[in-house]
Amino acid sequence: MNPHEVFDENAEVFIGENLISSKSGPDRTRLSLFRRLQDVVGLPSSRISPQERHMAADLLVEMLRESDGQTRIRCAERLALLHEAPPVLLRALGRDEIEVARPILEICPAFNDSDLIAIASWPKVTTEHRILIAKRKKLNETVVDVLVGFEEPEVCTALLQNETAHFSYPAMEIVTAMSKSFPELVPLLLKRMELKPSQALTMFWWSNADERKRILQRFAVERLTLLEAAQDLFAKAAEDNWQDALVRKSLQFIERRQRNRAAAEKSPFGSLEGAIEALEREFNQLTIREISFLSGIKPACGAQIMGDPGGEAIAVLCKATGLKRRHFRMMWKGMRRPLGSDEDPSDTFLRANFVYDSLSTNKAQTVLRYWNWSLTSAMSPALAARLEQDDEMSDSVAARVSHLVFGRDNLR
Repeated sequence: MNPHEVFDENAEVFIGENLISSKSGPDRTRLSLFRRLQDVVGLPSSRISPQERHMAADLLVEMLRESDGQTRIRCAERLALLHEAPPVLLRALGRDEIEVARPILEICPAFNDSDLIAIASWPKVTTEHRILIAKRKKLNETVVDVLVGFEEPEVCTALLQNETAHFSYPAMEIVTAMSKSFPELVPLLLKRMELKPSQALTMFWWSNADERKRILQRFAVERLTLLEAAQDLFAKAAEDNWQDALVRKSLQFIERRQRNRAAAEKSPFGSLEGAIEALEREFNQLTIREISFLSGIKPACGAQIMGDPGGEAIAVLCKATGLKRRHFRMMWKGMRRPLGSDEDPSDTFLRANFVYDSLSTNKAQTVLRYWNWSLTSAMSPALAARLEQDDEMSDSVAARVSHLVFGRDNLR
């Protein structure tokens, strides 16, 4: 049906399941007027002024209020192909019952961002409406932000599957946080180019084995450019006796050396290898804490790594600190992890061993240092409270990561 076609008023009009003839009295007149208003709204710009089109739309909206569902569906189906339709009419149909809204939300090209946002935010609109909007082509970041803000997993799934939708950084942050409760979002997030290293390496902690492998393959990168950019600053910071805590923390993230030499000099074990050998002989929380210090990470980060059920994080720690395979196996056994036999090794050890073999030392250091930086930057109760109350703290990537991974109760 051509939406620009004006029908003969004497023609029969099919509305719903009723065939209305020219002799149907007042009902026929109302339906004829309803059809005429649709004709006028659908006229090309060369045949009608914008003002008159909007007047016709206002009248049509009033008639839609008292029309039955089938009539409204027919109207939506007819107007769905229009490139020029008044916003008041689009919004009225778009926020109607889902059966009415479906044809116009799916394909109508006349919607602008404001219309879609208004419909998505309408109090009586359902998740189904927002799913239809999420599937539309070429959604920009503004519309996606609004849709993601409802934190509905079905809507976020539709958005992530929509290759023409564009995610902003805050929208990706929200969906990354949601993936902790809705793991089906993780593989969809990993396909998005908008996903940032901070988000992916945070999501690592609740991802499955295959997803962890993809995260490390994509986001475990060298720090060559950072090293080159900051090379001359290490000596200057040392001359200042590392008094600037922010500079010290940033340069620790960048530098090549991973182990803490000062901790090794004070340690009763003498070295990281010595601590791991002691752990294999006797499991001890104090030894685990010492291993964290010797590895150049905070105990909170070390506890998260060694308590991780998958074991891939232990492989990252061992590779980043330059431990040989012998001490990697000793660490695994010291943590009382299943090792299996040479003929039949355990699946978890095989996965961890793959990570150990596939990562270079420098890439493993990048991952370990990101975890250490992010997981320990918001561990104090005061900082956790500021994160919830202070808008400025919402810009701290490290604070958000720690708050998300450990949860509010663990920040005490």
